[in-house]
Amino acid sequence: MHWEIRILSCVLGFEVDTVNSVQFSNHTGYAHWKGQVLNSDELHELYDGLKLNEVNRYDYVLTGYTRDTSFLAMVVDIVQELKQQNSNLVYVCDPVMGDKWNGEGSMYVPKDLLPVYRDKVVPVADIITPNQFEAELLTGRKIHTEKDALEVMDMLHAMGPETVVITSSDLQAPLGNDYLIALGSHRKTKADGTKMTQRIRMESPKVDAVFVGTGDLFAAMLLAWTHKHPNNLKVACEKTVSAMQHVLQRTIKSAKAQAGEGNKPNSAQLELRMVQSKKDIENPEIIVKATVL
Repeated sequence: MHWEIRILSCVLGFEVDTVNSVQFSNHTGYAHWKGQVLNSDELHELYDGLKLNEVNRYDYVLTGYTRDTSFLAMVVDIVQELKQQNSNLVYVCDPVMGDKWNGEGSMYVPKDLLPVYRDKVVPVADIITPNQFEAELLTGRKIHTEKDALEVMDMLHAMGPETVVITSSDLQAPLGNDYLIALGSHRKTKADGTKMTQRIRMESPKVDAVFVGTGDLFAAMLLAWTHKHPNNLKVACEKTVSAMQHVLQRTIKSAKAQAGEGNKPNSAQLELRMVQSKKDIENPEIIVKATVL
């Protein structure tokens, strides 16, 4: 679990204090899992320990999968307090709620998380990384075209975040049906008060498998590359998506080899090949170029 923490701390050079929002035996892509879900009181107790030792000054906060509404609400309180300590703190939120399969969206977390994300979490976030379904949930608007997606990202900007990346969508890609579209938008307020928006589209080859942890990986790498390229969403996303492709291609190749010819890889065989992809994550060869819109 918590791929994003491993990536940031072990590979991309960030010092990380980890809080496990869930402590599971394995990810939920398996048929069974066991473990515990952290609630708000437990999170508050951990944060109190950091405060007592005066080690609660951070540059970034990154959150992902959770199943508890009270935990999410406590995250907001903590982020707001941390931003008082450091006004330059950047909060990166992956609003993990659900996805689309065969064109139909469904939530895989309790439905009462949606209003907490929409009304409390997203307004304090600086960067959000929803997939298409999650972006639709947050705004209440369906995405059928690229124009719809751009308008949905504008709606998300209006809710608070300066950077919005729709990490995957079922939109028709100009390169054809074998490609997946991701869209990014960065809105910055200039010194004179005017707003400037950079928008990009990325098309990456589809991989015929269901992976778990790709959203965590994406959010962690986007945090790192926006840190290194703070005013260039195009480059940050090219590095993020290219690294993703390297990891996924290596994973599917390994999974198919383990499964044997003609057999469908199982969840264990489709575990992301993170260690084997260390060099690609550290310094990805750019194989997916972004188009400026």
